[in-house]
Amino acid sequence: MRAVLQRVTRAAVRVDGDVVGEIARPGLMVLVGATHDDGPAQVATISRKIADLRLLAGERSVTEAGAPVLVVSQFTLYGDARKGRRPTWNAAAPGPVAEPLVDAVVEDLRGRGLEVATGRFGADMRIDMEADGPVTILVEA
Repeated sequence: MRAVLQRVTRAAVRVDGDVVGEIARPGLMVLVGATHDDGPAQVATISRKIADLRLLAGERSVTEAGAPVLVVSQFTLYGDARKGRRPTWNAAAPGPVAEPLVDAVVEDLRGRGLEVATGRFGADMRIDMEADGPVTILVEA
């Protein structure tokens, strides 16, 4: 699994013009992608990193700060653009594999007591966010 963690002051995701997930105060915007052989171990590692990395003001984690997280599935994190001009998506897990893994990350974070908003898996989403810093970290499991 891969996740891109961005420190934000706010973030919202829209589908067909409707807000489907939003955090209205400082926290993390997290893009999550899965590959074919990911499973529970990768979910646990990614979730722990999201919850515990000290990326917020005062070197605090979202757990320590009680800050919200917006999780959006992002298969393009596994795009490969090393050859030619058209990326390949071969390393990205197909929807039936990836969706339960992204859902498991969300449930793990909620199980840690975090406030978690989400996008809509497989939808054409529009994300509006205000980066803070900016601080952007790539995490792999």
